Amino acid sequence: MNLNDSKICFIGAGNMASCIVGGLVKDGFPREQIIASAPSEANLQAIKASSHIQTTTNNQTAASNADIIVLSVKPQVLQNVCEDISSSLAHKPLIISIAAGISIDSIDAWLGGELPIIRCMPNTPSQVLKGASGLIANQQVSEVQKAATSALFSAIGVVEWVKDESQMHAVTALSGSGPAYVFLVIEAMEAAAVKQGLSAETARKLAAQTVAGAAEMVLNSDVEPAQLKRNVMSPGGTTERAIQTFESLGLVDIFEQAINAATERSIEMSAQLKG
Repeated sequence: MNLNDSKICFIGAGNMASCIVGGLVKDGFPREQIIASAPSEANLQAIKASSHIQTTTNNQTAASNADIIVLSVKPQVLQNVCEDISSSLAHKPLIISIAAGISIDSIDAWLGGELPIIRCMPNTPSQVLKGASGLIANQQVSEVQKAATSALFSAIGVVEWVKDESQMHAVTALSGSGPAYVFLVIEAMEAAAVKQGLSAETARKLAAQTVAGAAEMVLNSDVEPAQLKRNVMSPGGTTERAIQTFESLGLVDIFEQAINAATERSIEMSAQLKG
């Protein structure tokens, strides 16, 4: 399976589907090979306007001709959607679900069984093509299909495969919820700088660019974050004083507790959704 030769169907045309489609088109993927389906024409207007792809209100029609089907609906309606298209999958397309908390086994059962299925957890920075997607595949997925999926989600950011489906809860807590943690850090940095006399606009731009630049350094370096941190810390300097303050207040432990709490909530939600 070559991604650029594949017909891709998005069932659900919300924000994340629009992000993925936009990334694909920007990356040069042929828009005529993409179709999106949603319950009504009103649900399809945004994705049609932004990406000019084919659309339909018939999930079965969209699924029946697709090599790859991306399930981009809310977890609460995923079972109904899967059961609706199950009769249209005799050609055994690759199924990719971005619905949080629903297990591969549940999806496979709802679709009729024995299908190649991948779960993916993208995140909201995918909107600016800086996403982070964690993925897991079942045994029916070939290496070629995994490579095509990596190429698909690389159009909107970084792709990482995990070894066990249970690890998707940690992915949810880390990168799925993670943008909100970073927004909180930027918000706190801005507020503190305003109290020191900077304007809110200046403080926000400097804080946001600092976070973006530091993240880029981590991604483009073989040096561990701990060493990059030490590289900024001159003995007796301002950075050392700030880091000592963070450490004395238990910031590392706070992050661990927060990610643990998010992971536990992901497990709870999955059980509630019978995923």
